[in-house]
Amino acid sequence: MPPGLPAAGQWQRLGGGHWSDVWRASLADGRDVVVKRSPYPAEIEAEGLRALGAAGLSVPEVHAAQGEVLVMAYVGGPRGRGSGWEELGVALARAHRVTADRYGWHRDNRIGPLVQPNAWHAEWPAFFAACRIRAHLDAAALPPEVCRRIERALEGPLLDLLPARPPASLVHGDLWAGNVLGGRWLIDPAVAHADREYELAFMALFGGLPHALWAAYEDAWPLEGGWQQRRLALQLPHLLVHVRVFGASYVPALVDRLDRLGW
Repeated sequence: MPPGLPAAGQWQRLGGGHWSDVWRASLADGRDVVVKRSPYPAEIEAEGLRALGAAGLSVPEVHAAQGEVLVMAYVGGPRGRGSGWEELGVALARAHRVTADRYGWHRDNRIGPLVQPNAWHAEWPAFFAACRIRAHLDAAALPPEVCRRIERALEGPLLDLLPARPPASLVHGDLWAGNVLGGRWLIDPAVAHADREYELAFMALFGGLPHALWAAYEDAWPLEGGWQQRRLALQLPHLLVHVRVFGASYVPALVDRLDRLGW
C-alpha cells in the first residue's frame, strides 16, 4: 500500500482487469477500497478520474496514487438499468461542455495497455489523424490493402468529413459498458479534449449501454446533422486499438467501416 494509508486487510481479488491486477480490501479505518496495480504510472489514471469528477461525473474517490499502484474508493454493485442511466446521460452531456481551446491533453496517457498520444492541435481533423489514427496504424497488424485504404482516407476524405473546430470537449475516452459501474460510476478513463462525437462513437461501437442513457444525452445536447456518417470514421481508432491489443479478429469491422464510407 502507498505510504500515508492505514494497513489493509480482507483482500479479495476482483475480475475484469485485462492487464491490471485489481483487489478489493478494507483499510484499518473502515474504508472499503480498490487497489489496482497497472503496468503504467498510477497518477495517469488518477488524474483522469479527478478531471472527470471535477466535470460533474461520478467517479471513485482517489485515495492514493504512487508508482504503479492506485487506491480508490470501492463503488461496486451490479450494473443496473434504472434512473442512474438517465442521470449519467445528462452528466455526460454536461461534462462534454467542459472545453479547451485546442484538442489533446497536457501529456500522453493510456488507452488500455497502449500509450495514447495527446499532442495539442488547433484543429480536430489534424489531431484525429495524427494522434488517433496514425499513432496506431503502423503498429497494427493489418493487411497491406487495408493500410493503403486508411492512408488514402487520411490524404483527403477523412479530413473533409470531420468539422475543423467542433467544441474541444473533455471526454472519458474509453467509455463502454464495462467501464460503467452500477449505471453511474465511470472507471478506467483515457481523457483528452476531443470532439464529443468521438466519445459517442465508441460508446455505440459494441453496444451494451441502455437507451435511457442515449435519450437523456440527446435531450441535453442534440447531435448535429450528419453524425451517422461521421460516426463510422470516428470508430476507426478504437478498432485499430483492438487490432493491436486483441488481434486480427477486429480487421473485418475496420473493413466494414471503410466500405460503408466508400473509402
